[in-house]
Amino acid sequence: MSTSEISGFYKRSAQDRWKIVQEFGGLSDEEVRTLGGTGALKFDQVDRMIENVIGTMPVPLGVAMNFRVNGRDYLVPMAIEEPSVVAAASNAAKMARAKGGFTASTSGPVMIGQIQLVHVPDPHSARLAILHARDEILRRANEKDPILVKLGGGAKDVETRVISTGRGPMVITHLIVDCRDAMGANAVNTMAEAVAPHLEEITGGRVYLRIISNLAVRRLARARAVFAKDAIGGPEVVEGILEAFAFADADPFRCATHNKGIMNGIDAVVLATGNDFRAIEAGAHSYAAWKSGGYRSLTTWERNADGDLVGTIELPMAVGLVGGATAVHPTAKACVKLLGVKSAQELAEVIASVGLAQNFAALRALATEGIQRGHMGLHARNIAATVGAVGDEIDRVAEALVKEGKVRMDRAKEILDDIRRRNT
Repeated sequence: MSTSEISGFYKRSAQDRWKIVQEFGGLSDEEVRTLGGTGALKFDQVDRMIENVIGTMPVPLGVAMNFRVNGRDYLVPMAIEEPSVVAAASNAAKMARAKGGFTASTSGPVMIGQIQLVHVPDPHSARLAILHARDEILRRANEKDPILVKLGGGAKDVETRVISTGRGPMVITHLIVDCRDAMGANAVNTMAEAVAPHLEEITGGRVYLRIISNLAVRRLARARAVFAKDAIGGPEVVEGILEAFAFADADPFRCATHNKGIMNGIDAVVLATGNDFRAIEAGAHSYAAWKSGGYRSLTTWERNADGDLVGTIELPMAVGLVGGATAVHPTAKACVKLLGVKSAQELAEVIASVGLAQNFAALRALATEGIQRGHMGLHARNIAATVGAVGDEIDRVAEALVKEGKVRMDRAKEILDDIRRRNT
């Protein structure tokens, strides 16, 4: 088979799909069996999650230790393939415990639904007309989700602004929705679609987009921690971390990697709990640019009067405990149970704390030994496994690679061959 134009692929049985991809890609039977593995899920479960399913893509699931948030201890599940992330978060959380761990809070589970109006004859007058119709707009929105309203959530307010674009002025209405313990995308989008015709009636304009915004500035999570100077290596380490932070906060080239390191920890917990890590990523980076008019650090680092290091983080955190994969994926459900969180806001507070811990660990490594030393041991283990090492061979090959400072595939193969020759 040489064409990717395949009609009705989603309608075919699993066996037929595997046969098609095997022929197209020249895959072996073993490779097809690998692709078709679904782990904790049954094939008919994943077949209903997305389209054209042929299997799942497992990633390692680890547990970060030592986290204490708002006086409560947590074991934090993290799904990620990158070495050293889980260990770094655990180590940072251990250092934070000396001063009580993390304190965290949220601004509430409030999301924004956007409705775009174009070709409005009098946009500024239309803006006022929309605000005047606030109660009716909210009534129509809340009709679409009476259960959410019963739980204390639902559409709470209406905001409108006129923006200038390359295609002329547009009237943008924001529907402010309390989503309670849901992430809220489905509820917010449904409400936005429900009120769109009424907005057209009262403004004479035309609605195009009706969609949630992932720049969730009304759904922020915040965390703070104090790291005792003596627990992290002394005043020189504090000074080095402050210099590293100043660099990241001033230079977007550095800041992109700085914030990526924060998201290493955040995304891992978001993924483990079945939440939408793409939405969290988009919200975090757009917030980093929006909050001060330029792309800046999601964290701040300062020295207090005692000379200790104080870190804070604030970012949008639209995560939920109901709906989506969180409600149906057995691994995600087990991870949420392990965490023991009782609300979406509590989950957001834990995730923000992990992001702060991850940033501390990266900055401390950069300011002292350099980032590679922390990565090297685990990376060496991956290299060893890649060249075919098994069991204790992996540890022996990895140890030799790190000792030599040559963590390369070719050298790993030479070391493995030598180990096996000696054992024969």
